[in-house]
Amino acid sequence: MVTALTDIRRARHVAEQVPDPELPMLTLADLGVLRDVEVTEDGTVIASLTPTYSGCPAMAEMRAGVAARLAEAGFARVEVSTVLDPPWTTDWITPEGRRKLAEHGIAPPGPAPRHASGPVPLTLSPTRHQVRCPRCGAADTEETSRFGATSCKALWRCRACREPFEYIKEI
Repeated sequence: MVTALTDIRRARHVAEQVPDPELPMLTLADLGVLRDVEVTEDGTVIASLTPTYSGCPAMAEMRAGVAARLAEAGFARVEVSTVLDPPWTTDWITPEGRRKLAEHGIAPPGPAPRHASGPVPLTLSPTRHQVRCPRCGAADTEETSRFGATSCKALWRCRACREPFEYIKEI
């Protein structure tokens, strides 16, 4: 039993260190997509990941990264599964992950929108919210493009320091 517990802890530690392919300053643990790590009786490590959104193109890289790191750590049998329920939200980004984003000039997301169960209400007007500049902290910012380098980011500009920055959209 002690060996099994040690294997689980070691496997989890290894999986937690895998960097996100699109935001390499974050680990999969920082991003909150590493859902679980377990070791079966036959020694197979099963790591579970939740995509940030349906169809996320980075999932294949995430799975490959986790499998490779676990294999490098000496785990002979590795499976990486995808877990869709409950769906990931930006609320799963850890405080450490939010700090790292801001440290790298990317504004972390605010709280994810809350919806009652059932249909999601449709909003036809743009959502207005304040995004602080990750460089100078000013609140006087503006969105320049709803679409950034990846689907989960938007482009913003600070009116105070005039610097552009990326913003992680709330999901």
